[in-house]
Amino acid sequence: MKTGTVRLFQTMEHPCGYYAGRSARNLVIDPLDPGLPAVYQAALDWGFRRAGGHVYRPNCQNCRACVPCRIPVARFQPRRAQRRCLTRNGDLQINWRPAAADAEAMALYERYLAWRHPGGGMDDPGPDEFERFLIAPWGSTWFLELRLGEELIALAVTDVGSQGLSAVYTFFSPDHADRSPGVLCILQQVERARMLGLRHLYLGYWLAGHEKMHYKSRFQPLEILHQGHWRDYRPDTDATTAVVSANGGTDPVIAPAGLP
Repeated sequence: MKTGTVRLFQTMEHPCGYYAGRSARNLVIDPLDPGLPAVYQAALDWGFRRAGGHVYRPNCQNCRACVPCRIPVARFQPRRAQRRCLTRNGDLQINWRPAAADAEAMALYERYLAWRHPGGGMDDPGPDEFERFLIAPWGSTWFLELRLGEELIALAVTDVGSQGLSAVYTFFSPDHADRSPGVLCILQQVERARMLGLRHLYLGYWLAGHEKMHYKSRFQPLEILHQGHWRDYRPDTDATTAVVSANGGTDPVIAPAGLP
């Protein structure tokens, strides 16, 4: 299906959000292009990700640490630890609703950032940041809520594409971190995609060995985008290759020329 064309911009270099002392730059689809909603699914397939109304992909000069990854919904089977997570959280209520900012969700978001990113510039969000960062003005975004009784303990921002769901951002109460709410949200997103007849759950970027991003490789099978093609993640070789690339490797970047 032809979806039209969009313009791409490259950002200036800026501090890397994953590794101290490194710089990063992104390819960004023109956020004002009226064709952006129509190409969003194709952008996900090319390894792009959304933050607010911006759809971007890392395009760093000397680093290839950020590897797009997705779960093939039909083939996914939870591991033993993930099944235990489902059982342990059987007392929670699962709720899906259209994305909209409210006082309860914003309070949880602020509390999470203060706990997870203290002193990092994200721990004191302004009043408009919630919507600006999490909700696309042009897309189909839903909130997955986890509740313990009346208490909202986790929220996963989830985009709906024509072929899959995209896990945009998840935040939760520090008081319930021992429940592994991030894992539970991914499992619920997989189930939601299966129910909707969608093929994939896009998890953004996997970074080998990174303390906050390596967890994605625990969801198997996992597909990664390698030289313009999606293939299954291979734990025995991909972790080593990705670490080499993160430390200055020169793997070719496949420019998204095929983006409609």
